[in-house]
Amino acid sequence: MSDITDRMTAILNGQDFHLPDFEAFDDETSLVALRAGMSAQSDALATMAADTTPPTQQLLADWESSRRLLARAATAFWTRKSSDTNPRRDEIDEVFSPELAAHQDSIYLDAALFERFTALDARATAGEVKLDDEDRWFLSEILRGFRRAGIELDAPAMERLKQINTELAALTAKYQSLLVAGRRESDVHITDEAALDGLSAAQLAACREAAQARGREGWVIELVNTTGQPILADLNVRATRQAVFEASVGRGQFGDTDVRLVILEIIRLRDEKAKLLGFEHYAAYVADDGMAKTTENVMNLLTRVASASIPNAEKERVELQTLLDTLEPGETVQAWDWQWLAEKVKASKLSFDEGALRPYLEFESVLEKGVFAAATALYGITFHRRDDLRGYVDDCRFYEVHDADDSPIALAVFDPYSRPTKEGGAWMTSLVDQSHLFGELPVVTNNCNHAKPQPGQPSLMTWDQVTTLFHEFGHDLHGLLSDVRYPSLSGTSTPRDFVEYPSQVNEIWAWEPSLLAEYARHWETGEPLPQPMVDKIAASAHIGEGYAAAEIYQAMLLDQAWHQIPVENLPKNPDEIDAFEQRALEGFGVFYPLIPPRYRTCYFSHIWGLSYSAAYYAYLWSEVMDADTAAWFRDNGGLLRENGERFKKMILSIGYSRDLSQAYRDFRGADPDPIHLLRRRGLD
Repeated sequence: MSDITDRMTAILNGQDFHLPDFEAFDDETSLVALRAGMSAQSDALATMAADTTPPTQQLLADWESSRRLLARAATAFWTRKSSDTNPRRDEIDEVFSPELAAHQDSIYLDAALFERFTALDARATAGEVKLDDEDRWFLSEILRGFRRAGIELDAPAMERLKQINTELAALTAKYQSLLVAGRRESDVHITDEAALDGLSAAQLAACREAAQARGREGWVIELVNTTGQPILADLNVRATRQAVFEASVGRGQFGDTDVRLVILEIIRLRDEKAKLLGFEHYAAYVADDGMAKTTENVMNLLTRVASASIPNAEKERVELQTLLDTLEPGETVQAWDWQWLAEKVKASKLSFDEGALRPYLEFESVLEKGVFAAATALYGITFHRRDDLRGYVDDCRFYEVHDADDSPIALAVFDPYSRPTKEGGAWMTSLVDQSHLFGELPVVTNNCNHAKPQPGQPSLMTWDQVTTLFHEFGHDLHGLLSDVRYPSLSGTSTPRDFVEYPSQVNEIWAWEPSLLAEYARHWETGEPLPQPMVDKIAASAHIGEGYAAAEIYQAMLLDQAWHQIPVENLPKNPDEIDAFEQRALEGFGVFYPLIPPRYRTCYFSHIWGLSYSAAYYAYLWSEVMDADTAAWFRDNGGLLRENGERFKKMILSIGYSRDLSQAYRDFRGADPDPIHLLRRRGLD
C-alpha cells in the first residue's frame, strides 16, 4: 500500500468497530480518501485481470478486497454530506460523482476482468472449482452486473454509455445540492406571532430558533421534504397555511435553485441509456433489476390499488367541507386546509388531537422503551450507550449492540435532530458492512429530522414520527443482524423493491400494547398514555387513509410516467413540467388537485437525486410482503422471541446472499397475498 492509502485506511478505521475518525476525516481528507480508494481498486483489479492462472474462489474475495477503501470512504463522506452539508461538500460531490461513474465504467466494461469471472463460472459448472451456495449466488450477481452495465455492447455504444453515466452522475449530484438549498430558501418567514396561532410553545420556540439561525427577526417555518407539511395541521390562520403550502409545492422552480433544466437533462440521458442497453424505457431497465422484473408487474399492482384511492379521498373531502361550512361559512376546502381540517375531524371522532398526544411521545422514551425494547423482545439484542465515540456532528449518539449472550455484534449511530444543512426526511445508512470475509461487524446510522429541544426540554413527537422511527430502525436491524460472507451482499444491499420490506414490518411494533404501555408516558408526570387514547390511536389507523393513499400512489405513478412515457412526449422546457404532471396523473385516473403527490417533480429527491429512480413503487411492492408478514406475526402470537428468531434467520440475516423471492416463500410458506395490504388500506 502507498503511504496515502495507509493513512486513509487508518483514518477510516480510527475508532472502535472500524468507525471513521471523523475529526481527522475533514473535507479535503475525504476527497483524498475517495481518490485513493479508486486508485487502489483500479490497481488491484488490473492485477486480477492480467492473471493467467485458472481462477478459483479467491477471485471473489479479491474482488471484495479491491473495493474496501473506496466503499468505506464513500459511505463516510456521503453520510456526513447528507446530514451536514456545506458548499465545499457540495462541490466535492459534484466533482467526485462523475469521477466515480467513470471509475465504475472502467471496471464493469473491462473485457479482461469479465473474462476472469466467466472463466470461474465455467470452471464451477464443470466441477473444477467448488463454490458453495453463497459463492455461486455472488458470482451470478457479479456477472449480471457486468451485463447490465453494458459489457456486451459494441465499442461505439460502450463509449457513449460511459459519457452518459458520467453526465448523469454530475447532474444527480447537482440536483441534490440544489434541492437542499432550495428547501432552505423556501422557508416561510413570519414577523407577526398572531399568524402562528395554533402552534405550541415548543413549536414556536423551534421557529424562533430557526429564524435566529438565519439572522432574521421573528419566526421561520422550515419545510420538510414532502408536499404535505406537518405544521399545517396546527396553523389556525388560513393565510399562513396557504403561504406554507405554496412554498412547499413551489420549491425548485425559481432563481438559483431551479432544478427543472437539470431534471429534463437527467430524464433524457436515462432514456438514452436504457435504449442502449436494450430496454424499452428506463422503468423497464430498473424493474428488471428488482423483484418485479417487468413494468407490467409493477403497473398491475400499482393501478389495482391506486384506482380506489381517489374515491376514498373524495369521501373525506365531503366530510371536511361539511366541517369548514360550520367554521368558515361560504369557504371551499383548499389543499392548504386539508391537514388542518383532517386533524379536527380526527379530534372530533376520537376526542383527542396530536397536540394532546405529543406529551406522551418523548423521543428518548420512544427510542429506548419502544424501538429498542421491541428489538430485544424479538431478537434478544440489547443496546448500551457509548459516550466515548465521536460522530460526524455533535448530536450523534452511539449504542453498542450486544447479542443474547452479551457479545458485541454491532454499533448503531443515531442523529435525531434537524439542521439547515441536513437533508429532509429520515433514512438509514451503513457505515461498515457486516462481513465474515473481513471479520467486520456492522455499523449503521439512523437519521431523523426532529426539532432539537431547548436545554432541559423534551423532544416531543407526532405519531407519524414514532412510526417513522420504528421504520428506519427496521432498516437498521436489516444491517445489524446481517450474517453473510461478502460485504457486497450484506444487510440492505438488496433490490429496491425488497429493501423497504423489513423496515415496514418493524412499524407494526409501534402499535404493540405491551410496548405502548412503557414508552408512551407523559414526559413530566410519568403517567402512562390513558387506555382510551390508546384505543383511539388504534381506531385512527384508517382515518385519513384516502389522503395518505392518494398522495403516495400519485407519486409512484408520477415516477413511472417520467420513466415510461416516450422521451419525445416528455416536456421540452421547464414551463411544461406542471402541465405534464397533471396530464400524466389524469391519464392514470388519480389527478386530484386537493391532494398533490407526496413529492412533486421538482422536489422528488428519491427519483432525481437518490437511487429510487423508476423504483418509488418499491414501497408498495414491499408493503405487500409487509402486510402479509404482519398477518403471519399476528396469527403466530405477535411479539415473541421465537417469531423474531424465524424472521431474523430467514429474512434479516441473509442480506442478498440468495434469491429473495424464494427466501420469502420459505419463510411464509407461500407467495405474499395482496389481500392483507388491501384490507390495511381500506381498499378491499
